[in-house]
Amino acid sequence: MNFLSHYYFDRDTTNCYHTLGTVLPDLVKNADKNIIIHPEKLQHPDKNINDIILGWQKHLEVDRFFHSSGFFTARSHALKNLLAPAIGGSPVKPFFLGHIALEIILDNLLITTGKISTDDFYDHLNSCDTTVIKEFLNFSGLKDTDRFFKFFEEFKRSRYLETYAQNDKVTYALKRICMRVWKDPFTPEQEEKMTTLITAYRNAMLVDFIDIFNYIQELLSRD
Repeated sequence: MNFLSHYYFDRDTTNCYHTLGTVLPDLVKNADKNIIIHPEKLQHPDKNINDIILGWQKHLEVDRFFHSSGFFTARSHALKNLLAPAIGGSPVKPFFLGHIALEIILDNLLITTGKISTDDFYDHLNSCDTTVIKEFLNFSGLKDTDRFFKFFEEFKRSRYLETYAQNDKVTYALKRICMRVWKDPFTPEQEEKMTTLITAYRNAMLVDFIDIFNYIQELLSRD
């Protein structure tokens, strides 16, 4: 799941460090794909740092439930088949595109149906003390944190997740992700076709997208 979908499960919390922890695995990965840390089994004497760790654990659990669900299998496969003809000749693998398209569409639907507030999400991130985050990263084994904080500050400043509310920006977000691997993943014509298809699929999902969140919430409540 993407950032805002992870936030959905803890949208009512007042604990900014827990909120940060629920999205931190993806923040770290986006900052530098070569950073590999596994803090999920660690324990720290500082409560705020332990709250980040608990959020990190929650992230891993939600992703595990999501990626093993029938919803994910069926919907990502359907998007792969839908988008494949539109990106003929592109170096991007259709199964990869279907996977990430589904996750960003879910974020779009959470915003546009008012299920979450992006203002609240960013307020949480801005409330976290940098020294606490740095101690968490150091404690997890990451000594050089400069690249992470450069990305994190820009992530907060740009508030680009808010653009997911616009259907054409879903395509742009997909392009940005694919550009980490492929220099020129899509032509303008392919992007236009993708936007049309993604918009139609997003509209069809509107009636039942919340089912996957209810399903995961039920699994979480059993733990």
